[in-house]
Amino acid sequence: MMPGQKNSGNLKPKHQRLVLVGLAALAIGGAAALGFSALQDTMTYFYSPSDVQTKGVEPGQSIRLGGLVAANSVQRLPDGLTLAFTVTDTANAVDVRYKGLVPDLFKEGSGVIAEGRFGPDRVFVADSLLAKHDENYMPPEVADSIKRAGEWKPAATPAQPALPATPASRSN
Repeated sequence: MMPGQKNSGNLKPKHQRLVLVGLAALAIGGAAALGFSALQDTMTYFYSPSDVQTKGVEPGQSIRLGGLVAANSVQRLPDGLTLAFTVTDTANAVDVRYKGLVPDLFKEGSGVIAEGRFGPDRVFVADSLLAKHDENYMPPEVADSIKRAGEWKPAATPAQPALPATPASRSN
């Protein structure tokens, strides 16, 4: 190389590291952006019937609908496989259709979360059903929506048994 001529083909090691760090940061940022967009596409939001009425949900948008199975609403359709029922949070109600195996604990008046989407007829078509698993359990989202509607009736809790007297607490 002649004096006064620049070395255009080779970068100093310091600059090479800077370029590599920049490319690595760009690759990590791109991967994070792709990951977030994929999560956004598969994310399922929880809605109560009141949320559906106030916020509105686009037909075809995947959501979780939670509430109580309304009394006298459960029906088997003529095909013998499809179940029709209504989910309520005591303030609003949504009609639901589900084809598949029904959980053993599914019944009128119990808590339920249905995962699926609204059809063009505004009937919620569930792909899966989740039912409460014991007498006192209710999904927190369902309990919160019922509390907001002002209809919360917490389950009675059994009285705590008295503790036996300890030797130190007995008087002689």
